[in-house]
Amino acid sequence: KESLSINMISQVFIVVALAVTVFASLHEPIHHHAPQPYKFGYSIKDHHGEQHREESGDGGHAVRGSYGFTDARGIRRQVHYVADHGGFRAEVKTNEPGTANQNPAAVHLISDAPYAHGHNGGYGYGGLGYGGLGYAGYGGLGYAGYGGAGYGYGRLGYGGLGYGGYGLGGLGYTRYGY
Repeated sequence: KESLSINMISQVFIVVALAVTVFASLHEPIHHHAPQPYKFGYSIKDHHGEQHREESGDGGHAVRGSYGFTDARGIRRQVHYVADHGGFRAEVKTNEPGTANQNPAAVHLISDAPYAHGHNGGYGYGGLGYGGLGYAGYGGLGYAGYGGAGYGYGRLGYGGLGYGGYGLGGLGYTRYGY
C-alpha cells in the first residue's frame, strides 16, 4: 500500500508540474500603448466666484495649460504653465494681497496688489493675515512669510486647510476649498 500511495503522489506531482508548465507558457505579453494627445477643461461659476482649468498634452513630452479663480470679493489668480523638455515654467497673474512682482525659480509672478513693505507683525485685515504672519505658499513651506511666521495664505496647503487659514478676515477662503 505504501508504494501505491507514493506512486500516486508522484503521478499527481507530475500532472501538477505539467499543468504549471503549460499555463506558464500561455501568458499574454503586456502591450504598452504610446502616449496620446489629450485636451480637457472645465469652468465653474457660482455665488462664491469662478474657477477654471484647461490643459493639453501633445502625446509626447509637452503639457500646456492654465487654471485660475476669481472670488466674490474680486481676488483673482490666473496661472499659465508649460511643462516640456525645458522643465516646468509658469506665469502667475494675481491681485492677491501680499504679493509683489517677482520671479522665483522659473515662475513669473505678476501682481497688481497693493504692496505692503515693512509690516512687521501687524494684524492685517481682521485676522493674522496680510501684513501679519505672512504668505505661506502652496504647502505651508513656500514663501515662509512676508510678515513673519508664514501662516498667511495656504497654511497647510492649496487644498488642505485652505487659502487663508489665518489670512484675510480670519478664516479667509477656507470654506471654498482654495
